[in-house]
Amino acid sequence: MHIPSVTTDKIELVTFQQAIKSANQPNEEYDVKKWLYAPNFYSEYRYILGTRGKNPLICIGINPSTAQPGDLDNTLKSVERIALGNGFDSFIMFNVYAQRATDPDTMEQFCNMQLHRENLEAFRYVLSISEKPSVWAAWGTIIEKRDYLSQCLQDMLAVGQACGASWYCAGKVSKKGHPHHPLYLRKDEKIRPFDVQNYLRSLGYGK
Repeated sequence: MHIPSVTTDKIELVTFQQAIKSANQPNEEYDVKKWLYAPNFYSEYRYILGTRGKNPLICIGINPSTAQPGDLDNTLKSVERIALGNGFDSFIMFNVYAQRATDPDTMEQFCNMQLHRENLEAFRYVLSISEKPSVWAAWGTIIEKRDYLSQCLQDMLAVGQACGASWYCAGKVSKKGHPHHPLYLRKDEKIRPFDVQNYLRSLGYGK
């Protein structure tokens, strides 16, 4: 379990640029030629966790939990299976908000804009890895937990549009249109196009 010990505005954040620089340096705890992990140490937040490749499937959840390189939780194991099963050579787990919390109910009540800005920098980076970035919307109904999450996602959509990202989902969407969470999907589940802009309009964002 990871219950946030403090709100993220009470800690000194490593910027994404600092984090990715360190993530590309040798690490005694895991193989940096295989894993992409930023920051490259366990903390109250995480920008990205995944495997290295030229054509990753970028999975978008709400917030990171306890997973680390070589110690994936069941959600990340499912993400990796779906990515490889759909023809991608790697996966990257990304999140709408970067604060770690096993239970989303313990996420901070207000958005830390500095953390959000750094998270957007991380999103630009993962989108730049492939020429045609593929983004898998996979946050489930958890997006309803905090009001700021939809606005964070709106900002991510703008970044994705600038980078030519294609959005997908897997499994059934909820009655409200929320894309399915990675858990409990068949291992042979295929991704399909997801109209994230229309989805955000249904939540009251965008035109």
